[in-house]
Amino acid sequence: DYPGPFRVILVDDGSTDGTGDIARRIDDPRLTVLTGGDRPAGWSGKLWAEAQGIDAAEGADLLLLTDADILHDPAHLGTLVAKAEQSDLDLVSEMVALKCDSLAERALVPAFVFFFQLLYPFERVNDPLSATAAAAGGTILIRRRALQRIGGIAAVPGALIDDVALATAVKRGGRIWLGHSALARSERPYPGFGDIWRMIARTAYVQLRHSPLLLLATVLALALVYLVPPCAALFVPGIPRWLGLATWAMMVFCYVPTLRRFGRSLLWSVALPAIAAFYMAATVGSAVNHYRGRGVAWKGRAYRGTGV
Repeated sequence: DYPGPFRVILVDDGSTDGTGDIARRIDDPRLTVLTGGDRPAGWSGKLWAEAQGIDAAEGADLLLLTDADILHDPAHLGTLVAKAEQSDLDLVSEMVALKCDSLAERALVPAFVFFFQLLYPFERVNDPLSATAAAAGGTILIRRRALQRIGGIAAVPGALIDDVALATAVKRGGRIWLGHSALARSERPYPGFGDIWRMIARTAYVQLRHSPLLLLATVLALALVYLVPPCAALFVPGIPRWLGLATWAMMVFCYVPTLRRFGRSLLWSVALPAIAAFYMAATVGSAVNHYRGRGVAWKGRAYRGTGV
């Protein structure tokens, strides 16, 4: 129900499930379906697809970059544009509701958002005086003038954490905003623990810039914050036990708002140390994959030596 004119451009980037054929049968003049061209060297698949879509959207002042597995409420586009216009923003992004149905998703997906917010506090992302920048790739509304200022998608062609890279480029000289959405949700499933492990391991070591020192610091910090307190509470008598219990209680308190957003039982907050251990192990696994020469694999494509 967007009040102004809009177009939908779908880039069929070599899908194997008939997406392009299904979309071409939709009889709506606002929809354009493109067959993606061969990916140039040094480009990630998603960013190359976005670049082709942006070229086809010639004349549009605002561009909404979204994934094919995101479902948007009819009011969503209007609210995004309103936010951009009211606050004169160059980029508006929202963390959409993530699928949280399987046991693995219920256990681990809320923590993904929790840890993301620890890495990129939204209030600092939204502060024009802070250098912290981030976006959520499922929903990014960006002004064409901002894209032109940074040199287009070609400014970050091989970025594997593309949403953060794009937001970082735009914030240098522009204003961005990141929040949560109740008007869009992801339908991408992660049915098993192995699926979520692979999702984390895909870019965790990229996030650490392939630095062994940063990996060591991260592992030590996670262990100190999330593993030492419950171990002290369970196994060390006296004052350390009470300090461990107090710290564990603070963990629970901090995690509860995220669980409420996902509509999950608050009992999962007690398991946050075990959940953090899973993320820590997957991060180490990401580094192991890198040094074993596996690089980063996503949707059947392998990427090596590509940065944040």
